[in-house]
Amino acid sequence: MASDSTKIPVLLLKTKSTPTDAYEDIFSTPRDTDGLDFEPTFVPVLQHQFEDDGMQQFGKLLREGQISKGEDSAYGGLIFTSQRAVEAFAKLVDDDKGDGNWPHLQDVPIYSVGPATTRALKAVPQNPPLQIFGEHTGNGDALAQLILEHYGGWYKNRPTKPPLLFLVGEQRRDIIPKTLMDETLPDNRRIQVGEIVVYGTGVMESFTGDFAGVLQKTTDRPSRWVVVFSPTGCDSMLKGLGMLDGETGKVIEKLGKGKEKRTTYIATIGPTTRNYLKRTFDYEPEVCAEKPSPEGVWQGITEFMKKLT
Repeated sequence: MASDSTKIPVLLLKTKSTPTDAYEDIFSTPRDTDGLDFEPTFVPVLQHQFEDDGMQQFGKLLREGQISKGEDSAYGGLIFTSQRAVEAFAKLVDDDKGDGNWPHLQDVPIYSVGPATTRALKAVPQNPPLQIFGEHTGNGDALAQLILEHYGGWYKNRPTKPPLLFLVGEQRRDIIPKTLMDETLPDNRRIQVGEIVVYGTGVMESFTGDFAGVLQKTTDRPSRWVVVFSPTGCDSMLKGLGMLDGETGKVIEKLGKGKEKRTTYIATIGPTTRNYLKRTFDYEPEVCAEKPSPEGVWQGITEFMKKLT
């Protein structure tokens, strides 16, 4: 087993999940086969807060029974692609406990983009339980395709499908609304999508200092990694690494000159964050995980490190 001074720090720019975190598990488990010994550290970068206007709007729809299969309802189902949106939903349900059928969603489909969001939804009390679909889709594009088929069958007797309500954050991709409302779709397949912003996301005030502290502690290591999970915080990360040009806002390319050797590498959870770094800062991260998962990030970093030896 490597000593602490030779371990490869992996700075995970996220809040540690509880009670266990799969990223900590995979990066803290020594593997004889690869000869690499990682040391994971969490540096929380995002803070989330509920948006009062959106919460009030969503709560009013729930209380008035406007999300149901009734023909006079405003919406015929819900879409969730974020655990934060589910947290907002759960708070509304908990704060306004009504009759035994509250929140009155027993007869509508609830669409969820993946297993983590689905687990969070299953914990929201509803009698009978919420009907949740899409657990294995994994991304917005796949979920949108599932919705087109499934929702169409759910409301097969209606020539015009009732709108779906998408609970979102301030920053989100629009692939689902674009796909469902595509004007090339026939009228009996097209689905209107309404959006309500129920939470906002920003950079934690403590991030700059926390990140600087971790960088200082690991500055003498032969190599280290920074793993980025969202475009939010990329600016602060690159500034902390001393990589941004103050005038252009782009990354300064210092590497490969003289005796200077690259020791800090950046990996992204997927193409959205990678493309943001390329587009905004002219920076191509060393690794973009093929699968947005702990295994995908670990594999990408491990394969890159092996190529260096």
